[in-house]
Amino acid sequence: MKLLKKMGMVYDRIIDAAALLAGMMVIFLMLSVSLEVALRYFWGRPTSWVGEIAGYILLYIPFLIAAWILKRDGHVKMDLLLDRLNPKMQCLLNVVTSVTSAVICLVLTWFGLRSSIYFHSLNYKTPTVLMLPKGLIIGIIFVGCFLLSIQFLRRAYGYWKDWTLLRFQGKYDTKESL
Repeated sequence: MKLLKKMGMVYDRIIDAAALLAGMMVIFLMLSVSLEVALRYFWGRPTSWVGEIAGYILLYIPFLIAAWILKRDGHVKMDLLLDRLNPKMQCLLNVVTSVTSAVICLVLTWFGLRSSIYFHSLNYKTPTVLMLPKGLIIGIIFVGCFLLSIQFLRRAYGYWKDWTLLRFQGKYDTKESL
């Protein structure tokens, strides 16, 4: 159990670092686009790389931040039906949706990894000004979905523990025992 707790702490640090990296990317994006606008407007000499880098950053940010947001329960969710259920059923439904989401993320992880390896093995470069390796660009799909699948499994485990506590609590908390 101590190993699992330690692994959880390491994982938390990884997703915190990914979120910090995503935040730094947002700041870099803001500054580089502002520079691009100033260079274009005042000197009529825009850069050739800002648009391309901005596109890659906009791809990276959601994959870097998704697990961190899920950990804080910040994702958009439709809780109209969920709020009408009793707490036991809410936990059970959250377990099912979390496991389903983890499976979907693991499938995306697998295909992201396969695509990244494929493009890397071909040494395929983007047909753009910077000619960056396509495998590196696609690799964030693998990383982000893998981190997100772990967080969904952690979430499912937490709801499962809550569900078992609520299930057994109902057996022993009766009016006759009070």
